[in-house]
Amino acid sequence: MIDYPTLKVIWWLLVGVLLVGFAIMDGHDMGVGTLLPFVGRGDDERRVVINTVGPHWDGNQVWFITGGGAIFAAWPLVYATAFSGFYWAMLAVLWALFFRPVGFDYRSKVHAPAWRSVWDWGLFVGGAVPPLIFGVAFGNLLQGVPFGFDEYLVSTYTGSFWQLLNPFALLAGVVSSAMITMHGGTYLAHRTEGAIQQRAARGAVGAALVMVPAFVAAGLWLRFGAIEGYVITSVVDPGAMADPLSKTVARSADAWWLNYGMQPLLWLLPALGIVGALLAAGLVSTGRTLSAFAASSVAIVGVIGTAGAAMFPFVMPSSTMPNAGLTVWDSVSSHLTLGLMFWATLIFMPLIVLYTSWAYRVMRGKVTVAQIRANDHTAY
Repeated sequence: MIDYPTLKVIWWLLVGVLLVGFAIMDGHDMGVGTLLPFVGRGDDERRVVINTVGPHWDGNQVWFITGGGAIFAAWPLVYATAFSGFYWAMLAVLWALFFRPVGFDYRSKVHAPAWRSVWDWGLFVGGAVPPLIFGVAFGNLLQGVPFGFDEYLVSTYTGSFWQLLNPFALLAGVVSSAMITMHGGTYLAHRTEGAIQQRAARGAVGAALVMVPAFVAAGLWLRFGAIEGYVITSVVDPGAMADPLSKTVARSADAWWLNYGMQPLLWLLPALGIVGALLAAGLVSTGRTLSAFAASSVAIVGVIGTAGAAMFPFVMPSSTMPNAGLTVWDSVSSHLTLGLMFWATLIFMPLIVLYTSWAYRVMRGKVTVAQIRANDHTAY
C-alpha cells in the first residue's frame, strides 16, 4: 500500500489531470458551441459545425462527471465547501449545460428557421457560460473564498454571488473563455474546410490574442497588485487525518510565487501557456490544424498547471478564516479510500482514453456541406 502522504500528492496530481482532460476534451466541444453562431452562415453550415462534435460531446462530458466524482471522493471537505460557497455559480453552470443535450437532440427535429436559431443560441450559451464561470471560480480561489468552519467542521460561507464577480475573477474568466474558444476554433478548423474553416481559424487566432495578454495581466496583477496569497506557517504532518483547523496560515503578497522560487522548473508551466497559445494561432492560420490543436492543448496544460503550482498545497484557501483554508494535506479522505480509488483509476483511466481514441479515429475526417445535404436525415 502506498503511504498516506504520497497518496495525497498523487490525488492532487490526478485531480489536476482530470481537470486538464475535461478542459481539453469537453473544452473543444464548448469552444465549438461558442463559435457556432459566428462561423456558421446558414443552416447547412451550422449543421456542419454541430456534426463535428455531435457524435462525441456526451462522451467527453464523462471527464466533467469523473472530475466532480473524484473531488467528492478524494476531497470531501473541498466538495462540500465549494458547493456551499459557489452554489449559485454551480447552478448557473448546470442551467447552461442543460442547453447542450436538448440543443443537440431537438435542433433538427423541426425545419423552421426560428426553431433552429433558438437552439443554436442555446448551444452557444451551453458552450460559452461554463468556461467563463469556471475561470471566475479559479480567480476567486486565488484570492481566497470567504468561508470558515466551526468545531464540528461544518462550513459556513459568508460571501454572496455578486461578490464572486470581482475584477480579478472576471479577468480570470476572460482567460478561461478565450482559452476554450481558441481550443474549439483549432478543432473546428481541423474538421471542416472552405469558408467555415477560415472563419474558425480566425476565431481561434482572435481568441489566442485575447488569452495571452489576459493571462500575462492576471499574473502581473497577482505579483504586483493588492492580491495576497496564503502560506502555512506552522508544522504540518502530511500523514495526519483531515483536520483543516490544525494549522496556522498567514497572508503574504508573494505567497503564490514561493513555489516558483523554490522550483524554477515550474516556470515552464506559464511558458507553455503563452507559447502554446501563440503556436496554436500561428499553426492554425497556416493550415496546420492538427498541430494547432495539439499546441492549444499544451496551452491548456500550461494555464491550469500554472494556477495549480502557484497554490500548492492549498486547494481552497479561506479569506475570512485563513487557518481553515483547505489543503492537499488536511481535506482528503482516508488512507484506504485514496488507495482503493488510486488502483481503480489505474485500471479504468486507460480504458477511457483507449475508447475515446478509438471513437475519434473511427469518426475522423472532414465534415462538409455536401455531406450534410446528402444525408439530410442525420441526427444533428
